[in-house]
Amino acid sequence: MSVASSSSVPSSSASDSAARASAAPSAQAVPGGAYPLAGRSVARVGYGAMQLERHSARPEAAASVLSHALDLGVNHLDTADFYGASFVNDVIRRVVGSLDAVARDRVIVATKVGAETNPQGPIPLRPAQRPDQLRANVEDNLRTLGSDHLDLVYLRRLEVRPGIQPEGDQDVPLDDQLETMIALRDEGLIRSIGISAVTIDTLRRAIPAGISAVQNAHSVVDRTFEDMMRLTAEHGIAWVPFFPLGSGFPGHAKVVEQPAAQAAARRLGATPSQVGLAWLLQRTPNTLIIPGTSDAAHLDENVAAGDLVLDAEAVAELDALQVVGGGEIRWETAEA
Repeated sequence: MSVASSSSVPSSSASDSAARASAAPSAQAVPGGAYPLAGRSVARVGYGAMQLERHSARPEAAASVLSHALDLGVNHLDTADFYGASFVNDVIRRVVGSLDAVARDRVIVATKVGAETNPQGPIPLRPAQRPDQLRANVEDNLRTLGSDHLDLVYLRRLEVRPGIQPEGDQDVPLDDQLETMIALRDEGLIRSIGISAVTIDTLRRAIPAGISAVQNAHSVVDRTFEDMMRLTAEHGIAWVPFFPLGSGFPGHAKVVEQPAAQAAARRLGATPSQVGLAWLLQRTPNTLIIPGTSDAAHLDENVAAGDLVLDAEAVAELDALQVVGGGEIRWETAEA
């Protein structure tokens, strides 16, 4: 993340190719190894910052957790302006903004557009899918992150459940949305375009726009989008699964509850969550994980998963699982 002018920032397709060819990790630890994203090299273990909103009454605690992530070598942060009504973005702005220029430029901040806060509604989010709303969302993120450009912006399409669904004027053609995202990239306001909560057909249609990363749910217990994972690998697109340990909603399957994950953890001297995260990292080299937490010790555990190598027995047992949980969706923030 940089506050320097982005008018000459290259598009994601060219810059990611250059990063893949020449990126070399610094002397600092690179949790999980490195992969190119938004024109730079990032650690494959990143940090999903949504959980920082748990510290909304104590901003200094949120800043401490985020600073600890950076100290551990994490340089891929995932956020959204609607996390904590801009609270999370504000924490990122203050912490990343306090770094020296070299350190700051190594940090990639990914955000997303396509939804906005709905504090008075039964669900705390509502769709914001129209092109004018996408542009306004980008401008909001620029303001709250305190930057003149955004490294990576996901278009959250809301095509797959669970979650809010677009209706009426929120049911917008993909081409109209991509036209807006490309224009924002051409204007230098965003560096790279990502896409999220989409079907594989939508991804195929979007690839020519220069998609840098894809976010859909993916874990040991939910492999609905395995074909999409393979497609991203074929195209050199980063695969950044959310819900990496199973859905955060109550009533849905969790990796840590699976006997296979628990047995592998005991044998390898790890935790079940570390086993689940390591399984993702071993699937494809383009997989980047962004587990979130509001606790420094839990953060240490997540980052250490980048060093865990699953043996053939563990991989076979986990691969044999075929669980997709169901249940009532309750809008509660859960550790991931």
